[in-house]
Amino acid sequence: MIKKAFEGSVDYIQVLDEQGSVDLELIPKEITDEKIVEMYKQMLFARMVDAKAVNLQRQGRIATYAPLYGEEAVQIGSAMAMSDKDFFVPNFRQHAVFFNKGLPLETFFIYAKGYEEGMIVPKEIKAFPWIVPVSTQIPHAVGIAFAQKYKATGSAVVTYVGDGGTSEGNFYEGLNFAGVFKIPLVVIIENNQWAISVPRSYQSAAQTLAQKGIAAGIKCIQVDGNDVIGVYKAVKDALESARGNVPVIVEAVTYRLGMHTTSDDPSKYREKAEEDAWKAKEPFIRLNKYLRARDAWDDAKQAQAEQEFSAIIDQAIAKAEAFKPDPKSMFEHVYSFMPDVLEQQEAELESNNFFVD
Repeated sequence: MIKKAFEGSVDYIQVLDEQGSVDLELIPKEITDEKIVEMYKQMLFARMVDAKAVNLQRQGRIATYAPLYGEEAVQIGSAMAMSDKDFFVPNFRQHAVFFNKGLPLETFFIYAKGYEEGMIVPKEIKAFPWIVPVSTQIPHAVGIAFAQKYKATGSAVVTYVGDGGTSEGNFYEGLNFAGVFKIPLVVIIENNQWAISVPRSYQSAAQTLAQKGIAAGIKCIQVDGNDVIGVYKAVKDALESARGNVPVIVEAVTYRLGMHTTSDDPSKYREKAEEDAWKAKEPFIRLNKYLRARDAWDDAKQAQAEQEFSAIIDQAIAKAEAFKPDPKSMFEHVYSFMPDVLEQQEAELESNNFFVD
């Protein structure tokens, strides 16, 4: 006897298409033109900070930097879908999510300069610091989500991973735990098509990356990651599911328009024609078309926003460059309490006047 043991599928969602047209049946009721303008402005702010950070790195004023150019819709759409009670666990590229949640911009630049103090996330922001090793944030997010279920807080946890990270053991182990224990977790796969120089086609033979959750018993969906409204809807729906202890994977299909980091040169491994094709689909073009068609945005508003954001960015950079690091910070914010060995080391340095300016 042969019979079908299992059959699955992954739905794809798009609300705002490349021409700036909206599917009225899918757009959430709370998404007004005012809210879409706010999405656009937050994306614009993130892109302007991103461009400034790349310039600063080229001038030797900050360390190696991972741009988010082209991925603004994934980050702002998902961030705006979260409630103030929800946690998020980033990798190394979720700068726009931090901006949305209120991280002081000078703190971002202090971190980019390589100082420990820039990794101190204010307590009111429910987030982990940036995490660079690929996919190691998934077990962290799973642990936090398990704690929320155990404590019955009603909070969910959102974590981000790239397409390359879905090939790591931490990813699969985290999903397996989430599926078994039914925790309030949303995993956003920020599929930007390239894991440094490794293309998506070499990363996995799976037709979608979202379907990797099916084997773990996790609900899966794929969304146009260049559609900020679609991302908002997909993540908002996923969070509602997660709060009911049904974990969800959201694969956001987008594209890294820039380099992996400022130490990378994508022209060495990908074709310009590919980049140009994706630029035609990028988040700002469609959103700008939509807002202008509804008389909600124009050149004057664009210029005003750019002027305001430029001033904010310049002020934050000035504060970051005036910052003087405290050597004692190497002992702080590492453990929930300071172990004896660190207390002894700190005391030894203190006695040798190491901390004297």
